[in-house]
Amino acid sequence: MEVKLYTDGGARGNPGPAAAGVNIILDKKEYVYGFYLGERTNNQAEYLALELGLKSVADLLKEGAFRAKVSVFMDSELIVRQLNGEYKVKDQLLQKHFSQVKSLIKEFAMVEFTHIPRKLNKTADSAVNKVLDIQDGIKTIN
Repeated sequence: MEVKLYTDGGARGNPGPAAAGVNIILDKKEYVYGFYLGERTNNQAEYLALELGLKSVADLLKEGAFRAKVSVFMDSELIVRQLNGEYKVKDQLLQKHFSQVKSLIKEFAMVEFTHIPRKLNKTADSAVNKVLDIQDGIKTIN
């Protein structure tokens, strides 16, 4: 079974209010999720988006996760290069997220990470912005 996972994380301010967007394509069905993350940096939001995406894929597949090949697409070149072993993870908070992702990928038969331009990650990016727009609206009301 093959799964395509697109993730994006973003913060308005760095750090600032942050959100994660997840777009999963599985068996010709598309699943889109947005999550509010609180105050984070952009890189923390990117890692959290990936963590939430991998957890969402595992939830959708249930017991079949161990047979799945997951192709992950992200517009964060830094995170992709770190996960592919090209860059070291120097920041302590990011090291925790890196370790969490490495733990999560053990649930699948194979996971590969690919950097893509932002224009090819529009659905996940849109989910991030929708969550942050809603959050901004909530803050304005209070």
